[in-house]
Amino acid sequence: MGQRLAETCSPSDALVDANGGAFLGRTGTITTPHGTIQTPAFIAVGTKATVKAVLPESIAQLGAQAVLANAYHLYLQPGPEILDAAGGLGAFMNWSGPTFTDSGGFQVMSLGSGFKKVIDMKNVDNSGPDDAVAPGKERLAHIDDDGVWFKSHLNGDLHRFSPEISMQVQHQIGADIMFAFDELTTLQNSRGYQEESLERTRLWALRCLAEHERLTSGRVGKPYQALFGVIQGAQYEDLRRKACQDLGSMPFDGYGIGGALEKENLGTIVRWCNEELPEDKPRHLLGISEPDDIFTAIENGADTFDCVSPTRVARNSAFYTPSGRFNLSGARYKKDFGPLQDSCDCYACANYSRAYIHHLYKAKEMLSATLISIHNERFVVKMVDDARLAIESGDFFEFKAETLGRYYS
Repeated sequence: MGQRLAETCSPSDALVDANGGAFLGRTGTITTPHGTIQTPAFIAVGTKATVKAVLPESIAQLGAQAVLANAYHLYLQPGPEILDAAGGLGAFMNWSGPTFTDSGGFQVMSLGSGFKKVIDMKNVDNSGPDDAVAPGKERLAHIDDDGVWFKSHLNGDLHRFSPEISMQVQHQIGADIMFAFDELTTLQNSRGYQEESLERTRLWALRCLAEHERLTSGRVGKPYQALFGVIQGAQYEDLRRKACQDLGSMPFDGYGIGGALEKENLGTIVRWCNEELPEDKPRHLLGISEPDDIFTAIENGADTFDCVSPTRVARNSAFYTPSGRFNLSGARYKKDFGPLQDSCDCYACANYSRAYIHHLYKAKEMLSATLISIHNERFVVKMVDDARLAIESGDFFEFKAETLGRYYS
């Protein structure tokens, strides 16, 4: 634990009322076998042991403190035994800093339903069936109380994931921080199914802990891997609080706040969770990168975040600036010889113009995605770093108002 937002910034009663409750934001330090993470921090996503289009050396240079990879994708390719033989995820991808792996729960949900790869954070409509499948899609995953059967999206082979298998895979991948296997629900699932799923995730958490302890004792000479429990419960306060009480009493090293999160109630849901979770353990908010969401999450007690968005939008020419997000594909950038952002200290902005990167994108050259991704990752990393400094200096709320006021103007 470092400094508390409520103490350094002394929010007014009006701000507390507008937030719906006390501000739980704080700074802190997470210590791992491969270095420390100063929080709040944005964790770059390297799904398949690579941040798409960006060298690991570039990720380090732009200030990212850690990288998160995906256990599901690495299980399918190249296989966890390959990473284990290589000395673990970091050694395999030439990344010397801290690493995370998520459990694959998100992929189970998205594969199972065939819907888009992002969670709908706005549409709370549970009038349909809980096992709905997107039109024209096949259900590739089937959940039971013991685990999940799923077909590989690569070749259709049938595979089995259970809490024990997820732990075995993640231990072989060798990340410093890994997540318990959970079932991810959506805002479209019924209340009844949310309750059923929450209990399944609780029981899976106990099995993950038992298997994690067994594997840790057997892997002599390997650095300790921290295990985070995952909090579900969708938009329901009682379910979120129950999940936090249940998992908070278990010996996890930290917690991931996941699942269906209504965007308009994001801060409230994060606060519900952090009012219940142990204060001395880190909280990771899964899949968040929009500036307003990040500030809301920070002030309600989230410590770390991850999201693929900075590199995903970069591949479609979108770049972040303090004045908002813009698409470099526009004709107005053809003769614009300035950097992506005048005040940015990233490699792309120091060496290349909007006109050049516009040309690369139009010519379908891969370098455009690399340069925009470097800039976008730096933009989000620096914004969160600056928020941490603002908590320490006592001007977080002023910094938030200025940053979001300009970005969304």
